[in-house]
Amino acid sequence: MLEKRIVVPCCSLLLVFMLGIFQLIYASTTGKIAGRVIDASTNEGLAGSNIVISGTSLGATTDMDGNYFIINIPPGNYQVESLYIGYTTVTVNDVRVSVDQTTRVDFSMKTETLEAEAIEVVAQKPIVQMDLTSTVAKVSGDEIVALPIENLAGIVNLQAGVVDGHFRGGRTGEVKYLIDGISVNDAFTGEYTMEADVNSIEEVQVLTGTFNAEYGEALSGIVNQVTKAPGNELKFNISAYAGDYITDRTALYPDISSITPKDVYNIQGSVSGMFPLTSGNLKYFISGRYDNDQGYLYGKREFNPWDYSDFSANDPKDWYVGATGDNKYVSMNYNKRGSLQGKLYIKVGESKWITLQALYQNREYKDYDHNYQLNPDGDYTRFENGFLGSINYTHVFSQATFMDIKGSAFVTEAQRYVYKDPLDPRYVPIDAKSFTSGNAFYVAGTENWHFHHKTKTYTGKIDLTSQITNTHQIKTGVELQYHDLMYKDFQIHVDPLYDNQGNFIGFSHSLPNPGSFDYNLYDNNPYQFAAYIQDKIELNYLIVNLGARFDYFEPDGIVLKSPDHIAVLDNLSPPFPDSLFTKTTPKYQFSPRIGISYPISEKGAIHISYGHFFQIVPFEYLYRNPNFRIALTGDFPEFIGNTIGNADLEPQRTTMYEIGLQQELFKNIGITVTVYHKDIRNLLGQEIHIKNNFKKFGKYINRDYGSVRGFTISFEKRMSSGFATNVDYTYQIARGNASDPNAAFENAQASPPIETNKQLVPLDWDRLHSLNFTITVGTPGDLIASCIGKLGSGLPYTPSLQDQRTGLENSDNRPTFFNLDLYITKYFNLLGQDLSGFLKIYNVLDTANEIDVFTDTGRAGYTLELTRQQAQPRGVNTIQEYFTRPDYYSAPRQIVLGFNFSL
Repeated sequence: MLEKRIVVPCCSLLLVFMLGIFQLIYASTTGKIAGRVIDASTNEGLAGSNIVISGTSLGATTDMDGNYFIINIPPGNYQVESLYIGYTTVTVNDVRVSVDQTTRVDFSMKTETLEAEAIEVVAQKPIVQMDLTSTVAKVSGDEIVALPIENLAGIVNLQAGVVDGHFRGGRTGEVKYLIDGISVNDAFTGEYTMEADVNSIEEVQVLTGTFNAEYGEALSGIVNQVTKAPGNELKFNISAYAGDYITDRTALYPDISSITPKDVYNIQGSVSGMFPLTSGNLKYFISGRYDNDQGYLYGKREFNPWDYSDFSANDPKDWYVGATGDNKYVSMNYNKRGSLQGKLYIKVGESKWITLQALYQNREYKDYDHNYQLNPDGDYTRFENGFLGSINYTHVFSQATFMDIKGSAFVTEAQRYVYKDPLDPRYVPIDAKSFTSGNAFYVAGTENWHFHHKTKTYTGKIDLTSQITNTHQIKTGVELQYHDLMYKDFQIHVDPLYDNQGNFIGFSHSLPNPGSFDYNLYDNNPYQFAAYIQDKIELNYLIVNLGARFDYFEPDGIVLKSPDHIAVLDNLSPPFPDSLFTKTTPKYQFSPRIGISYPISEKGAIHISYGHFFQIVPFEYLYRNPNFRIALTGDFPEFIGNTIGNADLEPQRTTMYEIGLQQELFKNIGITVTVYHKDIRNLLGQEIHIKNNFKKFGKYINRDYGSVRGFTISFEKRMSSGFATNVDYTYQIARGNASDPNAAFENAQASPPIETNKQLVPLDWDRLHSLNFTITVGTPGDLIASCIGKLGSGLPYTPSLQDQRTGLENSDNRPTFFNLDLYITKYFNLLGQDLSGFLKIYNVLDTANEIDVFTDTGRAGYTLELTRQQAQPRGVNTIQEYFTRPDYYSAPRQIVLGFNFSL
């Protein structure tokens, strides 16, 4: 086997050295306040006025023209004061600071008289954010808790241009998720595997447009979760709820008719403050949550995995049914999740802090498999664990310059199996699932594969941010990531045992040899380097974000010189000779990005942005099937025995641009219109090869491409007269040559094979029309009711009849989608403390949204298969029972009751 080495090219070392002084901001978690202080009588700037953010050590002094700025401010609401000898102190309350944005606070100071009192005003966040140069949505923690939202996905999918996690027509893995600036995407799958609990979030920033150069490793968007920072005062919060799914559609959901509040419950809490006797130099924030949702898709345990039945006789009366199950209903899509987060702030000098953070999450869940409806214990249980640990030091050089140094370790682990012990005697031979045939449920059998992967990502980041003038803010620096990727999957061999007389006495269990067709394992250590420089230019008549980014990736792997060598390897055992392989080559890209905002008035602004984006292919596709084994026969799930990885894949690339308008229509009412286009290249796909002139197999290559265009219209009315609303409409056309990287292999396996479509076709998530709205009515602090509504045209599907296409790929659409959620909160004061009770109803109208359909009718509840003259399936179910698909519908109505207590 080729020796693995880590080699950093000279150009990269030189770049690291050159940028060592200037550093890189990993992902912003702070904002900025700027403005001007004037004499109310003369309108001239006041030099030397002190600007203070109450409760913090942050502040500034105005220059000769009365201008000031304060940087490195965590997101949140603040009280800002202007103090000047001889003038009345002016205090502005509820100043909202958001990540990456400049909040403008101007002061008009009046000459002080002997009896004058300090002036207090309440700040209002402007409808038009003048320094937005691309599409950004910011949702504060207060806004999140006021809506029927339980998790990060609920926040993200509410944004314009997002369809079920797909940002502006991209694949789900094209979005980078961050917690306090640290990536929580599993490098193995490309998907995010950790999220901050809603009770610990200060702000969520969702970037769907052409984001700045400081953000990398994403093609379609950024989701930045900024968690709460501790203050000096003790704060305590606990919230809990319980409920269940409630519907009258009992034919689809037979077990839901029994209402048991224990089927859905949640408890979460947080505490923060400073340690006693530390004078605010040592602060903490701790939060935790446990969530248990038993789901709404149930199977009935009529059979156990080890049961035996015989349906070989021609006459159903002669069939033997060996059912030993207890006939209890068993959840087949439950989800249990627990998390614990802790942050510790240590002050080591004036405006100098060390922050320690740890976040642990675990999850156990099942994905519904319709075939196991009568044998639910034979299907996989899935497990995920994640840990994020970080240390951050902030050093403030001056009012205008600060530096962040951060190191982090992110560990994710995922497993999938039926029984933890691979030699568990309850495993049965794989052919037990074939006792039945036709459209029949399994009456025995287990999934006999074990999957396990663990990814450790170590990141070192340094950043320098400097407001070098009132006009220019520079960010620049470097980042290095090192990955330790461990993976294995294997099939359990189960063989019958017989005694000396030939009588069956049980089964023997064994594991294959590592490196064989059904035992894959590898340990690879790729690494990445990135650097960028960015300038935010803020003029009275123009705001510009101008930057460039450099990304470098060193894959740690080898590739076959020719796919024809696959057959040669069958006669060899690892380690294979080096002559059959070649070493992977480094991948890199320079990505320019520019965004411009042009204020057309005090109440309106136009922005234009353009950028190039770069993303590494998820590692599971680089290193899959590391021994390059292609079995001619056998039971191999998910292309394990039919596909080889490609560690020399090129990164995926996107070019994106947009133009938008923000306009305040009336007080507290505004509108935003944005038009965008994306060109996506080098997407992951497959090329097909043939082994021994018989067996088809796929190799991952960069072959897929796509194009997305659309526009969004967003309308906002702030809370006034007891009413607030947000409405956004998206028109989008998402086209590509394939929605799934495995599409080419699936088409080749069809009978007859489906010719690859060279034309752009609608992607699986191409929702032409989307409408989202939120409505809030009531009195804050007394009684509030909020609802979230979603209306969208149906997603595409490919028409077919009896597995033969009758139309072009994705040429027809599912029915329209609509959903409405409701949240009602009543606030109380209990012994001087805040207490609230709440009612949440998800899918209020119990709408039966058809999220999947039968391809011969385009509906979820009816298929032409029911009209065909078919023999009784060789099993215990009827045709009607088999084609009743509860998983083709969205979740039914769910109702929960709970309380929230704050101290």
